[in-house]
Amino acid sequence: MTTTDFIAAIELGSSKIAGIAGKKNNDGSIQVLAYAREEAASFVHKGCIYNIDKAAHAIDAIVEQLEEQLHNSIAKVYVGIGGQSLRTVKNTVSRSLEEESIISLDLVDTLNDENREAPLVDMCVLDVAPQEYKIDNALHVDPVGVTGQHIVGQYLNIVARNSLKKNLELSFEQAEVKIADLFVAPLALAKAVLTENEMRSGCALVDFGADTTTILVYKNNILRHLCVLPLGGSNITRDIASLQMEEEDAEKLKLTYGNVLYEEEEGAEAPATCTLEDGRTLELAQLNNIIGARAEEILANVWNQIQLSGYEDKLFSGIVFTGGGSNLKNLETLFRRISKQEKVKVSKFVHDNVTGAENMLKKDGMSNTLLGLVTSGTENCCREEKPKPEPAPQPQPQPQPQKPEQVKIGFEEEEIATPVQPKKPEQPKPQKEPKKPKDNKPKEQKRSKWYTFWESMSEELLGDSDKLSDEKKPGSNK
Repeated sequence: MTTTDFIAAIELGSSKIAGIAGKKNNDGSIQVLAYAREEAASFVHKGCIYNIDKAAHAIDAIVEQLEEQLHNSIAKVYVGIGGQSLRTVKNTVSRSLEEESIISLDLVDTLNDENREAPLVDMCVLDVAPQEYKIDNALHVDPVGVTGQHIVGQYLNIVARNSLKKNLELSFEQAEVKIADLFVAPLALAKAVLTENEMRSGCALVDFGADTTTILVYKNNILRHLCVLPLGGSNITRDIASLQMEEEDAEKLKLTYGNVLYEEEEGAEAPATCTLEDGRTLELAQLNNIIGARAEEILANVWNQIQLSGYEDKLFSGIVFTGGGSNLKNLETLFRRISKQEKVKVSKFVHDNVTGAENMLKKDGMSNTLLGLVTSGTENCCREEKPKPEPAPQPQPQPQPQKPEQVKIGFEEEEIATPVQPKKPEQPKPQKEPKKPKDNKPKEQKRSKWYTFWESMSEELLGDSDKLSDEKKPGSNK
């Protein structure tokens, strides 16, 4: 069945590029209609695209798979941007008024525009999270309508390297796929995983990804801190691969036997082991010592970033882990030991009700960002073919008046209109009279005009009037 109303989104992660098409229902639930995935390790490193051609081919393949499942064409997609260079920078903009007056919306917009125009070296502003506005000596979240003489706008700008955004846009341009809007992927993830109560009371969201780990801190429904660590689950995989094995085999061992707080069973006669693909035997204690050491390093850096935000003691809703790395066994227990925080949990799926995803998406935390992009989208991404206009009725040919005949006079043409007259019946042609027999009498020779003239003149002069009168009489042969 052809689907004509859906939202399409694509996420470029460090380990995979994934696409999804879904529909938001009136009750707030999400219906997944199509899903596609391609490996991205060969052209994405720590969230940044470094091979435009390979990325364009993967994007094109994702779109084709989605269109095949939807039985319809995709006109545009929503795209999430993230990566190692993503971070927040604080900025303030102040304005003093001549006298105490009411703060208007135009003044607030002017401050916001001035904040976006702040000079940044090799960086671009992707989004802005306004903090409080300080009017005289009081803080206000919504300053419009408040009276004061001095206002200071406090902003948290989400910035990234210019190359991160440029390479992303070039990849979609080469794939000839239109971008409906560019969302900051961690913000879309936070809206899909965290509840409004968690963001208001204070919460830290930790996205434990493949090459990067992203930390977001919320308080009073406002983003307070964002940072991306260049460490992730692939670091653990490469550490295991140092035991002389392929990374694919190391990834399988991590997912199957990984435990960041592994302890040998009491009373065991021999240490527990696992068998590798090449037939070797590896002790689980040795494997998990490698996993636990790297995981402890990553979690220590996460807690350090939460402390740098200044809100470590204001997170009443605790810390929430998500992403593929959050599937490590006893991860939240290890973080409790490091941070001394009790409220730590793992969110492996979004809080919205999702239907149609049983055979497409696994509830392992790896699809939460993708679902967040669909939730943030607002426009229909289906390519609507314009109906062909019906051909206009052709006017009936009108009888043309007869052109006037042209009569040539000398070297010019003169148009003479001749009215159309009905044809007269043909009259019988008169019969020719029979020719008279020729007279055989000799004809008198014709005299010259000059001779006749001089003869008449001479007669008049000589007075032979009788003879002249006789010649003028009709029927005279003289």
